Amino acid sequence: MNYTQTLEYLYSRLPMFHRIGSAAYKANLDNTWALMKHLNHPETKFKSIHVAGTNGKGSSSHMLASVLQEAGYKVGLYTSPHLKDFRERIKINGALIPEEYIVRFVEEHKTVFEKIEPSFFEWTVALAFNYFTDEKVDIAIIEVGLGGRLDSTNVILPEVSLITNIGWDHMNLLGDTLDKIAFEKAGIIKAGVPVIISEKQENISYVFSNKANETNASLFFADDYVTVTLKNRSNFIQKIDITSHQLNTELEIDLPGTYQLNNIKGVIKTILILQEKGWEIDLPAIKNGIRNVKKLTGLMGRWQVLGENPLIICDTGHNKEGILQVLENIKLTPYRQLHFVLGMVNDKDIGGVLNLLPKNAYYYFCKPNIPRGLESDELMKQAISIGLNGEDCKDVESAVKTAKSNASKDDLIFIGGSTFVVANAL
Repeated sequence: MNYTQTLEYLYSRLPMFHRIGSAAYKANLDNTWALMKHLNHPETKFKSIHVAGTNGKGSSSHMLASVLQEAGYKVGLYTSPHLKDFRERIKINGALIPEEYIVRFVEEHKTVFEKIEPSFFEWTVALAFNYFTDEKVDIAIIEVGLGGRLDSTNVILPEVSLITNIGWDHMNLLGDTLDKIAFEKAGIIKAGVPVIISEKQENISYVFSNKANETNASLFFADDYVTVTLKNRSNFIQKIDITSHQLNTELEIDLPGTYQLNNIKGVIKTILILQEKGWEIDLPAIKNGIRNVKKLTGLMGRWQVLGENPLIICDTGHNKEGILQVLENIKLTPYRQLHFVLGMVNDKDIGGVLNLLPKNAYYYFCKPNIPRGLESDELMKQAISIGLNGEDCKDVESAVKTAKSNASKDDLIFIGGSTFVVANAL
């Protein structure tokens, strides 16, 4: 098989969460452990940082990878889902995993994997860990796919764990209260491994405290250690002041979006703990890494500018907390009229998100090109029932095209509602 045939085989053969939803979710780590055993336990052969959370874990993972690259380390990065190319999920120092490696890996292990019957995500974790081991990375940043406790990535013993925040997402799998969701995310906390929480949410902080006490893990709420002050924003660069016991400096972040100010607290505290553990990360590496995240890691889809006159921006925020952050950024962006290309998947809190959206925008309803996508006419029906105004464009491509034809040069076109809408737009 060539690369295209290999991916087609995997997509058709393996249950894939982002396409079919909860049917692909495995509520245990049995398959992952079987894969690790077959591959001679690659999860034990590289150092790592484990990153979980509802929102911000992807941005935080990329920031950490960027800083460690600038510090001179060979850095693996595992994230999900991808936006344009499957290989975005697995990188070393910003370079995508080679197509040939994927083809060879599938050919070599296909027979055994078919007996284990892993999900697409379980298989991808095995591929990533094997690749990082073969390439002898110094450290790998491993982003949790869903939850934490039962996520396939949760077979590593990291240097440090980072949990960004807790919000309402995947309630059908993780629980119907923030306490239950926090419990699942806290499942990545391991014996003796320091854990940082980027945002201290008082009503659920006890969940992390209890788990840290139970596992004898040092717990750090980044809010208690790191203060971030925004100085200014210009050309989608944010200048901030960082104040902590060990680091006082000005940084520039090339990731726009107010939500990055929350993420950066956890990232900085994680870096400070790595320094205490002996990792050599100097101030220039921190500054250059944070200033050049997109360039060094290839991060896409976070308040990303796709065009000007009219200004076109996309963002992968897709749950209530993520959408609130998107709306905050829209408020900070000058425009005459807001055009909103909106699509969602059918297992999200549709009503909860729609009720947050501005009534004065014009909406272009679409269905992301995956089986889980909510039909555009159903999305429009729910939106119109609460006072939103717009038209049914069926698919993302048509929605973006129609928005462009309707927008004046001083308008703003925003594309989002789902990671997969952004993926289709890109």
